[in-house]
Amino acid sequence: MQSLGPCRRGRIGLGALSSSLLLFVAPARAADAADADTAAAAQQTVVISTTPLSGLGMPLDRVPANVQVLRPTDVGSRGALSPADALLHAAGSVSINDTTGNPFQPDVSFRGFTASPDLGTPQGLSVFVDGVRVNEAFGDTVHWDLIPNVAIAAITVVPGSDPVFGLNTLGGAVNVSTRSGFDGPGTSVKFEIGSFGRRAVEFASGGRAQALGWFVAGNSVHESGWAQADPSRVQQLFGSFGYRGAGTHASVNLTLADTRLGGNQTLPLSFLADPARAYTYPDLQTNRLGFVDLKADRRLDGGWLIEGGAYWRKLRTHVVNSNVNANFDTAAPIGPGNPPTGNAINQIDQDRPGASLQLSLGRPLIGHVNQFVVGLAVDGGRTKFSQLNQEAGASRGTDSSAPAVLATSLRSSSTASGAYLSDSLGIDAKTFLTISARYDHDRVALADQLGTALDGEHAFHRLNPALGLTWNPARALTLYGAYDEGMRVPTPVELTCADPSAPCSLPNAFASDPALAPVVSRTLELGGRGRAGAAFGWSAAVFRTTLSDDIQFISSGGGATSAGYFRNVGKTRRQGLELRLDGGLARLRLNLHYSLVNATFESPLILNSPSNSAAAPLSCASCADIRVLPGDHIPGIPLQTLKLGLDWDVAAAASLGLAMVAQGPAYARGDENNRDVNGPVPGFAVFEFDARWRAAAGWELFARVSNLLDRRYSSFGALGQNVFTGAGETFDATGATWRNEQFRSVGAPRGVWVGLTWRFGEAR
Repeated sequence: MQSLGPCRRGRIGLGALSSSLLLFVAPARAADAADADTAAAAQQTVVISTTPLSGLGMPLDRVPANVQVLRPTDVGSRGALSPADALLHAAGSVSINDTTGNPFQPDVSFRGFTASPDLGTPQGLSVFVDGVRVNEAFGDTVHWDLIPNVAIAAITVVPGSDPVFGLNTLGGAVNVSTRSGFDGPGTSVKFEIGSFGRRAVEFASGGRAQALGWFVAGNSVHESGWAQADPSRVQQLFGSFGYRGAGTHASVNLTLADTRLGGNQTLPLSFLADPARAYTYPDLQTNRLGFVDLKADRRLDGGWLIEGGAYWRKLRTHVVNSNVNANFDTAAPIGPGNPPTGNAINQIDQDRPGASLQLSLGRPLIGHVNQFVVGLAVDGGRTKFSQLNQEAGASRGTDSSAPAVLATSLRSSSTASGAYLSDSLGIDAKTFLTISARYDHDRVALADQLGTALDGEHAFHRLNPALGLTWNPARALTLYGAYDEGMRVPTPVELTCADPSAPCSLPNAFASDPALAPVVSRTLELGGRGRAGAAFGWSAAVFRTTLSDDIQFISSGGGATSAGYFRNVGKTRRQGLELRLDGGLARLRLNLHYSLVNATFESPLILNSPSNSAAAPLSCASCADIRVLPGDHIPGIPLQTLKLGLDWDVAAAASLGLAMVAQGPAYARGDENNRDVNGPVPGFAVFEFDARWRAAAGWELFARVSNLLDRRYSSFGALGQNVFTGAGETFDATGATWRNEQFRSVGAPRGVWVGLTWRFGEAR
């Protein structure tokens, strides 16, 4: 994958990207008019939800954005373990950072913005389930293991900083819609076994009786993992009960989840001869979720639709993190008060109540097609955080009988209120203007339960606008342009971990820190979509998002690669190009995504990074700093990604599939200046294969192979200090041989799974 290399402080102008887009659009405009008109009808009847609540929906030819919709076949294809896995394989501009070593807990990056379960990752995507924002209150984190795949009806990815979706929509919004009994009656049961000790079963059953509908689904996955300490247990249950009468809909959804996920930390390069081992272990996270969501809507006279919802979400998270003691004194003997390693034991209890109300109107305005939406949303959040520190020994396994000592006890509360409106006006039959705006007000309060060091109260507010224009010069061609702004406020975890002199080993103890400024995004996007003949659809877009006062997690080095602090770093930018082609001929179906995301710092910085080989005393005589220049690449974001999917119906009852996901190189965390001697983490290409055979009515056998060529690859890296440099990779108590290295995550080796699906009671 040498062609997917990062550009050295290279700049890609929006004008150059626009020229590339026009070259891509031109052939489609010259396509045969008869074929285009025949295929266009399907495109123009597609309706996209462009607000958190479903609303009236917007015809695709009026949407000024490169929206992507994943259907159940996309979510269930290639054996996706979670929505994150489905996005990786079926959505453009999505890449993965496997920071935890567990397949249910990846960082999902879209256009260089992240939705992650890791408290050390600044978030830039808002994620919704049936219109409820599921970014957690404490750190805006997203737990992909708590969204049951089997209950998903669709995933809509709305790019850009669309303010209608509220806080944290810097690079885009992901809206997950769940199934109901009105989607089609029937029951299915699926069993799967295979590599890494995986045993999985899932079921789904739904039906309706006149105006009432019900749906229930669940799954249980257990696996021992492919590496030394990465077992997984995922249990999820979803239920929905709904009513659909004349002009009135109502539903109540319940989600329960219980997961226990183990992960391997990143490994230093000198350990990669045996990638299945762990640097330190155990690292375990247990999540228990209860989530109730009520929705209702009614059509009123005059074309109005009113929708409302209320929810309550309770998440209890227990974390055990094994760590190297960054304050180990090599001049003192090993023992109590001076342990080489230890455990951070964290308890995070989060309660999330909220409500929303939306009013939509779809009727002409002064003789022009018009659609108007206005809405209100309030999301609360209450968090109880506690951390206990436990001393351990000198081995990499940190199981310990030492007492756990309470180090931090913090209570936080937040209230995010927003009011938004959007109007789409048909200037003429081919041109549509969309104007949107949202005012957000967010309050965050912190209360230290062991003193006053962490006490504080912060308030943020802003009005964010958006403007978009679409033009449909032919029935099979839509061109658009859009400008929008968004905001992300600092989370409680960021506000309590922002002091470079007192770095945190997330999600560990905090210190009294300075306030952080909110992040403001400004996005410009130009694009087009349409049909290339009758068989293929295409889309293309260029985009540029500039952030002011961006917040980044800055590594501080030392023995713990996760140690660091949050900081406003001035301006950063993500800009790039997206291309998509999909369709089919006879029995062959093709899906192709290419994306270029150039993510760079745009403000000069001096950062502490002692494990970087280019570090020098810049801010003080004893400091180990790096100088970051405008144009240096932001770590963890590959410049290019390429995805290819091929499906072949070999016979009426049998099909084969082949998929490829390729990511280019990405710089390691701590190498913000792009000058560390280790260079970027190399790019990779991974292939997957699947086969399906419908053996009899209602019965289907399937087989899957991941990492088909058994490639060794890494999707994430961080700079740190390796302290296990003694004989046999043991702890060196003298510190004489400790060395700075690049640490990398390691992708799973080849895996093979087989299974059986049984469907019955479905409508024919």
